[in-house]
Amino acid sequence: MLRTLAVSVALGALLGSSALAQGAAPRPDQLEYRALYKELVETNTTLSAGSCTLAAERMAAHLKAAGFPDTDLHPFAAPDHPKEGGLVAILPGRDPKAKAVLMLAHLDVVEAKREDWTRDPFTLVEENGNFYARGAADDKAMASIWVDTLVRYKKEGFKPRRTLKMALTCGEETNGAFNGAEYLAKNKRDLIDAAFAVNEGGGGLVDANGKPVFQGIQVGEKLSQNFTLEVTNPGGHSSRPLPDNAIYHLANALVKIQGYRFPVMFSDTTRDFYARMAKTRTPEEQAAIAALLKNPRDEGARAILEKDPDNNAILHTNCVATMLDAGHATNALPQRARANINCRIFPGTSAADVQATLEQAIGDPKVKVSVREIRNAVSPPPPLDPKVLGPAEKLAAEMWPGVPQVREMSAGATDGAFLTPVGIPTYGISGDFGDPDGDGVHGLNERIRVKVLYDSRDYLYRLMKIYADQAD
Repeated sequence: MLRTLAVSVALGALLGSSALAQGAAPRPDQLEYRALYKELVETNTTLSAGSCTLAAERMAAHLKAAGFPDTDLHPFAAPDHPKEGGLVAILPGRDPKAKAVLMLAHLDVVEAKREDWTRDPFTLVEENGNFYARGAADDKAMASIWVDTLVRYKKEGFKPRRTLKMALTCGEETNGAFNGAEYLAKNKRDLIDAAFAVNEGGGGLVDANGKPVFQGIQVGEKLSQNFTLEVTNPGGHSSRPLPDNAIYHLANALVKIQGYRFPVMFSDTTRDFYARMAKTRTPEEQAAIAALLKNPRDEGARAILEKDPDNNAILHTNCVATMLDAGHATNALPQRARANINCRIFPGTSAADVQATLEQAIGDPKVKVSVREIRNAVSPPPPLDPKVLGPAEKLAAEMWPGVPQVREMSAGATDGAFLTPVGIPTYGISGDFGDPDGDGVHGLNERIRVKVLYDSRDYLYRLMKIYADQAD
């Protein structure tokens, strides 16, 4: 997962709100939650050495201890992926005709090597107002909050009008791995049926001083797709170099891709995003936004906005070289040269369209472009539904007054891509705030601010109650 896009803004133009520094001592209920969070974080769920199934079992134990009967707890695992299981939990609603709301989160985490980290990545460390660990933010923050929320509702005797469902899944972080959300969508669709789902992907940004810049809801995401460029050649002795060299063909192809610029595109989400964010930008950027919204082919306006890599990430499809493999001996002409191209495809564009564009941009028949494993099909963005967005933004405005509210498209990929196409529109709503550096997510020393985590917990607890009693 990629946490909410860190959009650069003119910070001085924003209305004041206190920094998200560590506040007062934790409340008793926060300490109780911290223990659950710690247990989940310290359960290794990497694909190589961990077990999502174990993590799901431990979370189910918390729900059972709170009073959930076995009939409302649905662990699942495919027989050929015994360690990549998950859990669906159900809190039945009062109105059997009202459609449910689904809470989605993934249990698996990106690999982490102890020798590379300052701290043990699988031991929760609280330090300098942050929680450090692999998965501290992505996505065990949300997964633990969902479990804790259902535990709190059960202990309170809360009986929602709508049924609340929770799905904790595995496989989100690795293309080609068994994916629990995809499995549920294909094999247990009725079990997770819902009017809509709340997932990771949304959230806000703070500046370097911890001051909130914006709070956002993810409405749609790009499609992540890898392509292989490959050149083969008979090769030969390096003492007899030839112009027809596999590495040179590949290198020229990569330069062509580097120079190609996909056309600017807008969706309802990104148009709304730029309309809301324009007032926080410099006068030059405001003019560029207005010009590009009017004419997406305005190259001058595009050049101004693309100085910020975060704008570049959401204005169009992007393709970038990420891996190289070439040659077989130091004294031989290469017989094979390969590169991986990772593309983040704008909604409405297919992988086949991008493949054709790459082939045309390269213009060399010796370079074969092929599609690698497909994570998911093109997913249309969910609608800008006021029944979903309205309560989330109203509550956010109450908790963080003066902080701009935006709707954003993620340049990353989440499991929402498996649910929206089967009729469960999925939104990224978290109430958290990330630092400008991305909090080390997918990298070293991943962290989340302690106060951010506790505030996100309070936000989602309150928001799901609103959704649970909402009229159709």
